[in-house]
Amino acid sequence: MAIINDFVVRFANVNGTGSASANYLFAKSIFRMGIPVSPKNIFPSNIQGLPTWYEVRISEKGYLGRRDGVDIMVSVNPQSLAKDIQSVKPGGYFIYDSTKLLHEEMMRDDITFLGIPLMETCTREFSDPRQRQLFKNVMYVGALSALIEIEYAALEQLITEQFQGKEKLIAPNLKALQLGIDYVKEHLEHPLPFRLERRDLVGDRIMTDGNSACALGAVYGGATFVAWYPITPSTSVAEAFAEYAHEMRVDEHGKNNYAIVQAEDELAAIGMVIGAGWNGARSFTATSGPGVSLMNEFLGLAYFSEIPAVLIDVQRTGPSTGMPTRTQQSDIMLAAYASHGDTKHPLLFPATPKECFDHTALALDLAERLQTPIMVMTDLDLGMNDHMSPPFAWDDTRVYDRGKVLTAAELDAMPKFGRYLDIDGDGIPYRTIPGVHPSKGAYVARGTSRDEYAAYTEESPAYQRNMDRLSRKWQTIRTCVPAPEIIKGQGGTKTAMLFFGTSTDAALEARDMLRDQGIDLDACRLTSFPFHADVEAFMQDYDVVYVIEQNRDAQMHALLILELQIDPKRLRSVLNYDGMPITADRIVASIVHQHAHITTAS
Repeated sequence: MAIINDFVVRFANVNGTGSASANYLFAKSIFRMGIPVSPKNIFPSNIQGLPTWYEVRISEKGYLGRRDGVDIMVSVNPQSLAKDIQSVKPGGYFIYDSTKLLHEEMMRDDITFLGIPLMETCTREFSDPRQRQLFKNVMYVGALSALIEIEYAALEQLITEQFQGKEKLIAPNLKALQLGIDYVKEHLEHPLPFRLERRDLVGDRIMTDGNSACALGAVYGGATFVAWYPITPSTSVAEAFAEYAHEMRVDEHGKNNYAIVQAEDELAAIGMVIGAGWNGARSFTATSGPGVSLMNEFLGLAYFSEIPAVLIDVQRTGPSTGMPTRTQQSDIMLAAYASHGDTKHPLLFPATPKECFDHTALALDLAERLQTPIMVMTDLDLGMNDHMSPPFAWDDTRVYDRGKVLTAAELDAMPKFGRYLDIDGDGIPYRTIPGVHPSKGAYVARGTSRDEYAAYTEESPAYQRNMDRLSRKWQTIRTCVPAPEIIKGQGGTKTAMLFFGTSTDAALEARDMLRDQGIDLDACRLTSFPFHADVEAFMQDYDVVYVIEQNRDAQMHALLILELQIDPKRLRSVLNYDGMPITADRIVASIVHQHAHITTAS
């Protein structure tokens, strides 16, 4: 029985052997056939030599979360051979380089082994040693095109596009592709039961990664300054910003209208961003968990002195160095309460590249409107993997929200400027940009206690008035952040699920799977912290809410209890913290297990 447009293919490669472009060619060709596809790059933290995997989920129903189990494994890495064979689901296929024979003890009776002499063929057909290695990867894509019926025209077009400007490379790549096709047609039964058929299910969606989307959002959002220190998996945010800014932020005289500084460390990076924000520039940095840890003191300074700043946190596994090239949602508490003393920071939780674009631009507006650091909480899965996404959109009439910034005329009209006065009752004071007036509007932005006029004081009443004003400001922030996405079912259920960020795709698929098992759940997708009033209203409607997140300590679960005073007995955690993206299968298993205990107890 043929299985059409609904299976998982995984490639087992060696890091640094040029397999990435071939694997991307495979995923993109399926996307070009109008079929929803979701690739995941699973790579080591060393430079080269260790196993790496590239997993592609193909789903006609549009399920884009990672799925348990592999239907077709393409293995060209002897180091991981035994593990790769065991990962194939019963009834699946294991495709390998038969230049060397497999040991009999590795064989399984419940899967089909397909040998293709990749290295032997490329050694015979190509003379350059480097080309032999590279074209071996292209050859297995050709073999797959015959086995699962990828349209040749899609592959040919992608190769032509990839090597535009390097036309001499097109012919040998197409030759390697054809070598794989010819071998399958001459030696193997084809197509496999797992196969593709062209569809029109992609629409106008694009494929891109979240880090590039954040960078583009920063450019459109008006950022003119970025300071950063390289750290996986956030480095490509700053690199992409540099590329986009070089293209779009150069005036007619060839002068750059932006500045980029690779700082000596994360402390220097956030310090520069805060300095630029104080000086009126829209500025940001990008880092990951270890960098946020180092930036804590400066984040407290920006919170207390009320200086705009944006931080893009591309989360990875911790603690300490952890697994730098694995994904997690484990910086939630660290980011929300970064720094010592009573501090709280707004967080945004994008779930798609489009939201990375939108939220980064929004963060730059919010930082200036609210005069506080804003953190965009992505993760390695969203940041470094390609995702199908709605296209980005920008309103050219949009005006940047600079917040409460006084002009020279407004300063002249004031009897006395009070930097930390709450004139409007919303907790947000008025600020000035240095140099706006020759003699008025100056103040000292310091981390020590001050009064409403920015004068140093350690008088308890003045300190308490300031902290109370910051609390009022926090309530104002709650009305400014994006509302959650609420998804209702047939009605009548008193059970729900709550999720955010890259847990979204798996959670939505799990919700459908649970409905098929008779468990109906309403859903809430968080998009921000502090929690919007709609989140609090949603939580009050249900006896049980399953909180889905990718960390060990149920950090979002804890944040909900701390901030909304929810009865802990009403919350149930669904956790994943192995460094891999959460799957719908694991969510379903956890909820079914917990639901059975709840039903029995009641």
